[in-house]
Amino acid sequence: EQFATLLPGDGDGYLRVQRHDGAARIHLDLHVDDVAAVAAVAVRLGATEVADLGYRILRSPTGFVFCVVPHRGECEIPGPVAGPAGACRVDQLALDIPAVAFAPEALFWTGLTGWARRQASRPEFELLERPPALPMRTLLHRLGPADPRRDASAHLDIAGGEHVRSLAQQHVEWGAEVVRVEEHWTTLRDPAGLPYCITRRDPLTGTLPASRPAA
Repeated sequence: EQFATLLPGDGDGYLRVQRHDGAARIHLDLHVDDVAAVAAVAVRLGATEVADLGYRILRSPTGFVFCVVPHRGECEIPGPVAGPAGACRVDQLALDIPAVAFAPEALFWTGLTGWARRQASRPEFELLERPPALPMRTLLHRLGPADPRRDASAHLDIAGGEHVRSLAQQHVEWGAEVVRVEEHWTTLRDPAGLPYCITRRDPLTGTLPASRPAA
C-alpha cells in the first residue's frame, strides 16, 4: 500500500505516511467538503495544480506541495502519547518559508484557510488561528536571509513539555540524530533525513512555561 495512517490509542488518526521514490518530505492534506471548489480557490490565490487523482495535488506560490482531500468525518483529537520518557503529542506543522517570499506565501495560506494570523513567541514565527476541532496548528516560519532554501518546505513539531531532553534521548535511541539544542526546543533529524523539533510547549495546552504563547 502507498499510504498508511498512524492510529492513536484514542481519537481520530491525523498522521499518515506515504511510500514513494525520492527524498523524504512533509506535505499537508487539507480535508474539505468540496475538493474541486477549494482547489479552484487555491489556484485563484496563486497555487499550481499538479494532479487530479480524485483528490487534488497542488503547489503553493513558493513551491510547497499539499493535497486537498475529502473530509471523512474525523473530529476527535487524540490525547498526548504517554511513554517512559514523558508524554508528548505531534501538534504543529511548521511551514519554513524563505524570507523574500514570506509575505505572499503567508497571504496565500491566510486566504485559503480563512484563518487569521497572529504573532507568536518570536519575530520569525506567526500562527494561523485554527478552529478548535483540528488536531494540529500551522506555524508560519520566516527563514533567515542567509538560508539557502528557495522553496517553502515543512517540518513537524512535537510538544514535549518538561520532557524535551528525555524525549530527545529516546528518539536518538530509535535512530534520530540531534541537530541543535535551543532554549525552547531541540531539533532532530529522523532516520529518513527529515528535520523535526521537540518543543517545551505543553502537550495538552500548546503553551510554553509560564503560559506564554507558544511558537
